[in-house]
Amino acid sequence: MVDSILADPHQAAPTAALVALPGTRRGRTPIALRYRRIAWGVGASDLLAFLAALGAARPGALPAVSIWGMGIGIGFLLAPALWLVVFASFSLYAFPRMAPAEEFRRVIGASSVNVLVTLFLGMLLARDHVVVLRGSFAVALLLSVLFVLGERMAWHKVMGRLRRQGSLVYRTLVVGANSEAARLVAALGADDSGYRPVGFVRTAAGAWPALDLPDLGSIGDLPKLVRDSGIESVFVAASAVEPDAMQGILRSLRRSGVEVRVSANMSEIMARRLLVNPVGNQMVLSVRPVRLSGPQAAAKRCFDLVVGGMLLVLSLPLWAVAALAVKLTSQGPVLFRQERIGREGRSFEVFKFRTMVRDAESMLAAVSGRNEASGPLFKVQDDPRVTRVGRILRRFGVDEVPQLLNVMVGDMSLVGPRPPLPTEVDSYEDWHLERLEVRPGITGPWQVGRRGVWSFDDYLRLDLYYVENWSIAYDVFILLKTIPAVFTRRGNF
Repeated sequence: MVDSILADPHQAAPTAALVALPGTRRGRTPIALRYRRIAWGVGASDLLAFLAALGAARPGALPAVSIWGMGIGIGFLLAPALWLVVFASFSLYAFPRMAPAEEFRRVIGASSVNVLVTLFLGMLLARDHVVVLRGSFAVALLLSVLFVLGERMAWHKVMGRLRRQGSLVYRTLVVGANSEAARLVAALGADDSGYRPVGFVRTAAGAWPALDLPDLGSIGDLPKLVRDSGIESVFVAASAVEPDAMQGILRSLRRSGVEVRVSANMSEIMARRLLVNPVGNQMVLSVRPVRLSGPQAAAKRCFDLVVGGMLLVLSLPLWAVAALAVKLTSQGPVLFRQERIGREGRSFEVFKFRTMVRDAESMLAAVSGRNEASGPLFKVQDDPRVTRVGRILRRFGVDEVPQLLNVMVGDMSLVGPRPPLPTEVDSYEDWHLERLEVRPGITGPWQVGRRGVWSFDDYLRLDLYYVENWSIAYDVFILLKTIPAVFTRRGNF
């Protein structure tokens, strides 16, 4: 789902905060109508996925949710209506305004409520079947989350294709022309953003030289531009507009039917951490702190031990096959150990299956000139030191599996920033050190992000984004994204 589900912060975090909804103009924009039709299709798919989950959890549960002792007609009308109301109450059909990680969290919450509602109604109306449903509660919840996420992922691929083709994008006007406006234009210009910037209007803040959009006029021209140019969305760079001018913009567009968004200048913070609060006659954004408290750290550690222990047991056959392949095809130990820096700057030994020839460290100077990464990072696409078996292990991320041992002893977490080398940490600036506030992870936002050339600062910002926005749901989100990222080679493994 960021890169839909994760956890690419450029998608998971909003570049703007919604401050004004469509006005009272009759009718809807063509794009809004298309999204509405898609929402009906997704709603139908949600219902089918939820029914399939209940049926797969235990076939005997279906009479409890379809008949309820009240007749088939009433049951089949009431149950789907309630499920849709729950999903809609979690705003799961507001696609242009919902980031992938946020959608993932809401699907878990809505599915939990739906299963509980179904169980409760079964207790009231179908006591003969409620024991069947109650016995499969956990399975029904798990399957409903997986099925709903699966069908929604397919819908997002459809929407992404429509956006890239230009048939599901908002014609967008940017108010302001400063550096913040330039960042907005860059974010909106992505193929799958759903917005197409067509121009900007000037403000008193002046113009940014690199803003590559036509100048369409001043703030006073906004109503006419919206009416005559088919504008469907307006983004305002907050730092480019005085408070009085902001009020004028909102008043002039109140009845235009377009969506007005004001940048919050907080592109690396998830929407769920932001609250709009009045202070006197001013509206301010409150940012919820999410540094790991004692209970949060304990919850994360319990999650690592339970899930990590299960993965360790399930992966034992893979250990045997990988170890045998490494031992029979090259000389040297099966496991590779290397010093890394963990939480609060403490060093530890990370474990991996050996994927390079023996004494590969001594050959580093011979390939150092082929480094493709920036800063202290080192990455060579076709490293000659990697063995044939090593390439296969790396291709599917199997070389990282022994790090489950690091998770069990507490040096690492399942999800977190990549564990850096001591030489990398030596070159860190002060703000880089914030990534060491949590345990490093086997996988993380950088690994499941889009494959490509990343600068060292970009890579660190992804890690800091994770530190700032940690939650159990976010960890699950990244773990689920890791599987397709490995097999499609879309991530950075």
